[in-house]
Order: sequence, then structure tokens, then C-alpha cells
Amino acid sequence: MRNLFYLLSLCFFLFSCSKSTADELVISETKVAEALKFCREQGMNREMCILINMGIHSGKKRLAVWDFDKNKAVYNCPVSHGCGDNPWSMDESRENPTFSNADGSHCTSLGKYRIGERGYSSWGVKTKYLLYGLESSNKNAMRRAIVFHSWEQIPEDDVYPRGSPEGWGCPAISNNSFRKIDPMLKNSSRPVLMWIYAE
Repeated sequence: MRNLFYLLSLCFFLFSCSKSTADELVISETKVAEALKFCREQGMNREMCILINMGIHSGKKRLAVWDFDKNKAVYNCPVSHGCGDNPWSMDESRENPTFSNADGSHCTSLGKYRIGERGYSSWGVKTKYLLYGLESSNKNAMRRAIVFHSWEQIPEDDVYPRGSPEGWGCPAISNNSFRKIDPMLKNSSRPVLMWIYAE
């Protein structure tokens, strides 16, 4: 009986380890190297950045706060994308989002952003960060009012095969996740890079 207990405990441990590895957000070395190079060239924060892979199912953790010194993600969480032509707050494009930089598209724009001023938000924990699009693919971010904020409906952990609720293009995260990331951004002496891409 004791041997059976040990065997079951070992199986549970191995299953837990394999599950956490499978759920871990993988960021390529090439992506990290390009992000750090960009931060150096643009005079941005060279200690951390935020990487969001919209190519991952929206019900999974696809936002990473990347620590350049530790060369790893220090925090991962789900993040929303824009609903496009689908109903707001649903998850109909959880596997296949549409991306656009056009006004009124309700889509997320891919590209590199400078995370700007911290201010009041009507959503979530009532705090937001302005996002300045740095590429032709996201240059309309300010005009479209695309900001980084929290939203009560966004999950804190994986909900796959369900997806995260979709908004009008902002990268929104859960309230608790925002509370963890906010101090990192607030205390940064240099602008932080947010890079939204799809791989």
C-alpha cells in the first residue's frame, strides 16, 4: 500500500511538472535579442520589456514581462485582443484574430509601442498607460485611443479552450495582473517597450 502511495505521488508530481512546462510561454532568443537591440537604440528601458504574442490562443498566457538581465519572463498572463467585426466582449476570434491599424476597425495593431504616461481609466483598476505606436503598422494608436489597461472580464490564468473577452483593440489584462505589472512600469526611469506580434 505504501509503495502504491509513493507511485501515485510520483505520477502526480511528474504530471504537474509536465503541465507547467507545457503552459510556459516560450519567447524565442531572436525576439529577445531584437527587443533589447531596439531598446538600446531608442534609449528605452534595457532591464525589462513587455512581449505579447497574439499568435497564441487568447485563452492562454501570451503576455510576458521579460527581464533582460535574468533572460527570462518574470510574469506571464492572458491578454485580450480586438474583436474586429465580432461582438464586443465575446471570444469568437480566440484562435484567429484580425489585426488592423485603421480607425474604427476594433482590431489590435501589431508592432512596437512605447509605453507612455500613466493616467486614469474608466476600466478595471482605473489606471491606464498610453501607448505610442512606433511603426507604420500601429502609428494610429493614440488617435484610436489604444491603451494598456485592466478589465474585470479578463482571466488571470489560462482558460483554454475558452478565450479571453475581446475589446476594441487595447491589450487588456486582469485586475490582479495589472496590479503586479503597474509598479514595474511606474518605477521605470526610462520608457518601456511593449511589442505586440503574432507568431
